[in-house]
Formats: sequence, structure tokens, C-alpha cells
Amino acid sequence: MSNVFVLDTNRQPLNPIRPGYARLLLTQGKAAVLKRYPFTIILKRAIEYPVLEPLRLKLDPGSKVTGIALINDATGEVVFAAELTHRGQEIKNALDGRRSVRRGRRQRDTRYRQPRWSNGKRAKGWLAPSLKSRMFNVVTWAKRLMRLCPITALSQELVRFDLQAMEKP
Repeated sequence: MSNVFVLDTNRQPLNPIRPGYARLLLTQGKAAVLKRYPFTIILKRAIEYPVLEPLRLKLDPGSKVTGIALINDATGEVVFAAELTHRGQEIKNALDGRRSVRRGRRQRDTRYRQPRWSNGKRAKGWLAPSLKSRMFNVVTWAKRLMRLCPITALSQELVRFDLQAMEKP
């Protein structure tokens, strides 16, 4: 079960709390709902010197889904876990559709529309649009979680699979 993120009145992130305690704060009127996903409440008063526990953001990237987990470093407890589904194939299909329409315009019985190949050179550090989308999604969620809770460390699993070696070792 995911914990509830808490911000004080000045929008300073505090330690995530259990859903039951968050429900109690909401019914007593000491807090209000700030976001529905990830569920976040904002306190109606400021906390002067909060005692914050260190949280670690763990990322497990994949081609279709990236796993995100927030772990309490002191206790090892999972505070928040989510799966981020990527749009890689949707982006590729949209680009393919645009390419086919462009080629269709060139093939029609109208005035000749020359292909423009001058823009074919890729800049240094170029990434495919599907990979760029995947990277930006992960970075966006990491920044979003950093605004909601006190993250002190980040871990990312870096693994490459050689599928041919797995099939024929």
C-alpha cells in the first residue's frame, strides 16, 4: 500500500504518512487534498523544524515499463511504488503515419514535390523520439516526486540484455 505524501503550508515536503493518519487529518480539518495522484495532502500550518527521514528513489528502466519505488533508507520500507508505461510504440506509429502521408503527396498526380534530404543529418547526441519520450517521462516523474517528499539518494538499475546470447548461449 502506498503512503500519502505530505506538504506543509509553505509547500515544504515532509515524511510520507499512512493513509489512515492522512484520513484522520483530513476529517479533523488539519489538512486538505492537494493532488489526487500521487495522493498528496497539504497541512494548514507550517512545521518549523521537521524531522525528515532519508528516502531513496529507485528506478528500474525498461523498454515498455519503468518501475519507480521510494524506499525509506533507515527502515528499508517501501513508501511508494509505481509503474510508468511508455508511449514508445505509439510515437513510432504516429511518425510512420506522417511519413506515409508525406510520401503519398509526392506520389500523387500533381506538381512534383521534391524530397528534401538536406535535413537528414542528425545532430550530435541525437536520440530517437520514442527514447526521448521515455527519458523525459522518467525525469518528469523523478522531479515530481522530489517536490513531494525528501529524497536524498537516487539509484538506477543499469542492465543490458543480449537476447541472442540468452537464446543460444
